[in-house]
Amino acid sequence: MIAHSVTDPFYYLYNFRQVLLWIQARYADLLAADEQAFIVQFLAMPAVSQALLVRMVMRKGQLFRPSKLVYQEIGALEPAVAPLLAAGWVDDAWPLNLEQVFQVLRRDELSACFADRLSRPRAAKRELFEQLQGQCPEVQPLQAWWPACGEPVYALRLQALCDRLRLLFFGNLYQDWSEFVLADLGLLRFEQVDFSADSRALRERADIDCFMVLHASSEQLAAGAPLAEVLALLDGLETDNPWLQRRHDRLLFQLGQHCERLGDWEQALRLYPRSRHPQARERHIRVLERSDQLDTALQLAESAAQAPHNPAEAQALARILPRLRRKQGGPAQPRRAAVAVSRLDLCLPRELAELGVERAVQVHLSDARGPVHYVENTLFNSLFGLLCWQAIFAPLPGAFFHPFQSGPQDLHDSGFHSRRSELFAACLGQLDDGRYRQTIRANFAAKHGLQSPFVFWELLDAELLEQALDCLPAQHLRHCFERLLEDIRANRAGMPDLIQFWPAERRYRMIEVKGPGDRLQDNQLRWIDFCAAHGLPVEVCHVQWQAAEA
Repeated sequence: MIAHSVTDPFYYLYNFRQVLLWIQARYADLLAADEQAFIVQFLAMPAVSQALLVRMVMRKGQLFRPSKLVYQEIGALEPAVAPLLAAGWVDDAWPLNLEQVFQVLRRDELSACFADRLSRPRAAKRELFEQLQGQCPEVQPLQAWWPACGEPVYALRLQALCDRLRLLFFGNLYQDWSEFVLADLGLLRFEQVDFSADSRALRERADIDCFMVLHASSEQLAAGAPLAEVLALLDGLETDNPWLQRRHDRLLFQLGQHCERLGDWEQALRLYPRSRHPQARERHIRVLERSDQLDTALQLAESAAQAPHNPAEAQALARILPRLRRKQGGPAQPRRAAVAVSRLDLCLPRELAELGVERAVQVHLSDARGPVHYVENTLFNSLFGLLCWQAIFAPLPGAFFHPFQSGPQDLHDSGFHSRRSELFAACLGQLDDGRYRQTIRANFAAKHGLQSPFVFWELLDAELLEQALDCLPAQHLRHCFERLLEDIRANRAGMPDLIQFWPAERRYRMIEVKGPGDRLQDNQLRWIDFCAAHGLPVEVCHVQWQAAEA
């Protein structure tokens, strides 16, 4: 898909047409009759009418005043809007409630519109609304609210249809039409992937309907709707689409968490077992414990410990099981011995505190022989992304389905690695014979700036890259990369804050920084345990600030 230059005043229209043609070519069998009719009718309309509609679709909200729809490339509004009114896509007599009237009118206009109902017509807009809130239940066109108003309000009636089209194209509703503009400006650049005939996240019409239900439920939950209303939307919802099933599982998990916050243990215990979210089983056990169902909690925890979903769950169970056994009258459980970690204690000048504790340690430790970089989760992820670029962006069926993806849609699936096992094996195999350096350098140059789920271009410069390639042993990289592939969502975070290289000696150390009172988080503990187990040099630096001089 070729984006048009923003120097062309109709660039947004060309991009929107391309979306429609893309959808027509790839999803014709999933389109409802009204969606098919819209595409045909839209493409047959005058260009200025097409452009006006796209402008409205791309803007926030549903209601527009003519004075806010002035675009030089479109020209006079009336000829452009007339076909849209005739098609029923725009309405110039849309019934408005009081809140919508306040959305479209200015404060002085509101004072004129409601002059006979206001006790304080010169008050602020919010106070005007409070004065009128109980006495204006009408729902009527703006002309009925304010006959003296000299212009209509145009209401866009296509937002739901355009959202469905946006879903078909992007595979989500968090990306919007601005992606085209950012791509046109060169601010966002994406890897070009070949799309296979079956590269579709949505495979049947029911998938679209399912997604829209999940989206509406999530929106209602975020807006604070009663839990019963959200659950009613989900009642009976089923799908065999793995991509949608993940969304369903995540939403059920979020609903379970919501019930926990409300103290509704009974409802949480109904929701967590229905979710295959990787944290759902742990939360299920904790709620059973909180609701004093200790036998059931212990049975589930012991079963989970036999086959934990991931290291994070194993870590949580190692804490939960001794507590549950103790509550059940079992013998005292020995605590797992802490992994021995090298500790570095620093007392730094208080003036460095304004840099933040990590930057302060970086400044203190760095010297010409051993530069220190603040990398946190960026360096090892970036090196992995560069070495395995071809595997990550392999055009597998269902992985890529539009040109604006920063990574494959199955990135966090449990089968992400297994689906590409041979490709990843080939990439990691380069660590055995030294070829990895050439591949990483080549991809750093050829792919620079392209969106990636792993590579942090803004923090990875050529100097840091070369120091890393000189000082990080290939076997250490392999250990880290293999751990990433075990659980990308969990293991791409928690890495130490700083890394220090000694290029002349081809060695390094990682440093996790903790300020006064800070404690290691669980994902950081897991990474430190991993480093200790595989011989990767890591230290935990505890910082205190020097006392202020009297």
